[in-house]
Amino acid sequence: MQNNSFLNTLSKISFFFTLIILIQCKQASNNASLYNITKSIEADSAMVVTAHPVATEIGINILHQGGNAADAAIAVQFALAVCYPGAGNIGGGGFMVYRGSSGEINTLDFREKAPSKATTDMYLDSIGNPISHKSIYGHLAAGVPGSVDGMVEIFKKYSKLKDWKKLIQPSIDLAKNGFRITEREAKNLNEEQQNFNKYNLNKTAFQKDLWIAGDLLVQKELASTLEKIRDEGRDGFYAGIVAEQIANEMKAGGGLISIEDLKNYTSIWRKPLTSKYREYRIITMPPPSSGGIALIQLLKMVEPYDLMALKFHSAASVHLLVEAERRVYADRSKHLGDADFYPVPINRLLDSTYIVHRMSDFNPRLATKSEQCLPGEIHSEETTHFSIIDAEGNAVSITTTLNGGYGAFTVVKDAGFILNNEMDDFSIKAGTPNMYGLIGAVANKIEPNKRMLSSMTPTIIEKNGNLLMVVGTPGGSTIITSVFQTIVNVLDYNQTINEAVQAPRFHHQWLPDIVQIEKDAIDLKERKILESIGHNFKERGPIGRVEAIYITDKGKLSGAADHRGDDDAKGY
Repeated sequence: MQNNSFLNTLSKISFFFTLIILIQCKQASNNASLYNITKSIEADSAMVVTAHPVATEIGINILHQGGNAADAAIAVQFALAVCYPGAGNIGGGGFMVYRGSSGEINTLDFREKAPSKATTDMYLDSIGNPISHKSIYGHLAAGVPGSVDGMVEIFKKYSKLKDWKKLIQPSIDLAKNGFRITEREAKNLNEEQQNFNKYNLNKTAFQKDLWIAGDLLVQKELASTLEKIRDEGRDGFYAGIVAEQIANEMKAGGGLISIEDLKNYTSIWRKPLTSKYREYRIITMPPPSSGGIALIQLLKMVEPYDLMALKFHSAASVHLLVEAERRVYADRSKHLGDADFYPVPINRLLDSTYIVHRMSDFNPRLATKSEQCLPGEIHSEETTHFSIIDAEGNAVSITTTLNGGYGAFTVVKDAGFILNNEMDDFSIKAGTPNMYGLIGAVANKIEPNKRMLSSMTPTIIEKNGNLLMVVGTPGGSTIITSVFQTIVNVLDYNQTINEAVQAPRFHHQWLPDIVQIEKDAIDLKERKILESIGHNFKERGPIGRVEAIYITDKGKLSGAADHRGDDDAKGY
């Protein structure tokens, strides 16, 4: 009996290890042959850089069919909703920065909004303490989605093809027929099975005992929703069957989004934020994105310094950038929110005199303690990004999000798409950190129909009046610093766009008082110098996934897709 038991156990162990080997072999094989992923490429006419090779290919195909950057952006957005479910979406929202070939600039805010029944204290218990998981997981965490309305607005204003159905059909086919998931996507889905099981009332396309690279992910319910959007435009999502499905899902799970909330949602065209940095013009996003203001502040704070002389990632250069980041995130915590609800002091925050004052206590030989670095006094985050330039020279920089990876993990029954968890981007209680550790105050408190503050920083840069660079990234609170460092790497350190995108990164956000760094981001010798003057470090995983396009001196389009993901760049 004992021998039989031993043999049975040995047999099970042998089977287990054989299964692991087979899975690993299958993953290795699939990863090698699934997709042709390009991280760096040059092209003469047009370029698309996205978080997934399928979405990149769909965008390029639209350009080949005579579409412009706006057409390609719409097609890419819907494609990412299928092939990049962790962040691509129709259940979330985002921002677009646009520059036309003639120099016209514009921005579109299709950020999510708080439901009309939302209240300032909706995530607090009876004695006023935050119940943080309620703003992160499940139905109550979702804001009113803006992505579909945003794409409709972009189509109406900028489409060249004027064929809405042609832009949506590739995503319908992708959802209906399925696509092969990468090893990274398989890993992510496997890690989140518990959350999908916990926060859904019905079985979803994302639930499975074990996902393996190369598995086919079919999303027929999502295909049906996309068909309604194809045929009915905005009303295919914000009215009719899909709106009813969203409202029913909310009622079943205790969420707040109503049919009226969906009906009343509108995207907003906003005036871009612009600023000079050295010889360049920065074009970026205004509130409710904090990214544009923060990026311009950061660039203005370091502009007086010769970064090349300080050397890339030396103790001196890291110290300067970290101290600028510390001050900017302190300002963010107090002064930034939805400008439609709160008087955000944009001009004052970007005023040169104010910037000089904020850096007046900068000590090149000593780290500032964050508890002593208060927000300046003013008198009177999983996300995805894509960058596109078409053959006519039109440029689009779009960052869109569900907030956390896979958002609230809740999939709308029969509609097949994942809801966002953007309500956590509000300040659920003044001084209480959100899921990214960011602190907020009254400016970003929850109010009905208000847009929550964002870190998304889609940006376009000009030189001498000509298009130079399109850039953006996901990454929650690290978005701003990732875009900032990528820009500085190119404009100050003379790196190629690919070198700048692939370079290791660091991040400081005021609180907690820690410099987060990727492995090997800072040489050990330099790091010890920084520690000796008061900086504290914490190694972490990848920071950001930058997608960027740069126009070289020879007029070539140079695209870079971040090595930190399945990101892909294609051009012609």
